[in-house]
Amino acid sequence: MTGTVSGDFELTMDELRVVARYVARAADDVLPVFEDAAPEDPRPRAALDAAWEFVNGARRTRLQRVTSMDAHRAAKDAPTEVSCLAARAAGDAASAAYLHPIAEAHQVGHILRAAASAARIAEIGAGGNREAGNRVIEQARHRATPALVDVLLRFPSAPAGRSRVAQLMAALDASLRDGEASPDQPRLSGGR
Repeated sequence: MTGTVSGDFELTMDELRVVARYVARAADDVLPVFEDAAPEDPRPRAALDAAWEFVNGARRTRLQRVTSMDAHRAAKDAPTEVSCLAARAAGDAASAAYLHPIAEAHQVGHILRAAASAARIAEIGAGGNREAGNRVIEQARHRATPALVDVLLRFPSAPAGRSRVAQLMAALDASLRDGEASPDQPRLSGGR
């Protein structure tokens, strides 16, 4: 399917797949944290599977919406902060198929929050060491393809927030906007 979604600007299905792939990769890295804490709860895994179906060419359907909401409910039920963040990242992966092309800063969370959540999980796992989170943000920066950065630049900058996840997301957003895309993947020119 090669359609487009219109709003303040257009997003193609291929661009939505680029975003969903980026978010799903971040969620893949941390889903075991949730599964270790709540092994009987399949909701985040189902959301991540739905995200990968879309990434791999399936049409976006109600499956991504429903599993995303279910994973976000699992996050609310999660027994620990890290398992909550991991479940939320999986939900974000499924919902990335429905990123809205509206020029509002909160939309950036649908692109970058899973990576920021992974960074926060790393910090907590390292006893609060922020350097662990910074390393994950750096990895996320290197994963960002020119096509992902091009989509990101259509949105306003990530909102500055008080939570550590919001701070990490804003740092990742700023690094991508400042032209610090991976040297292996130079940034596209003409970004917005």
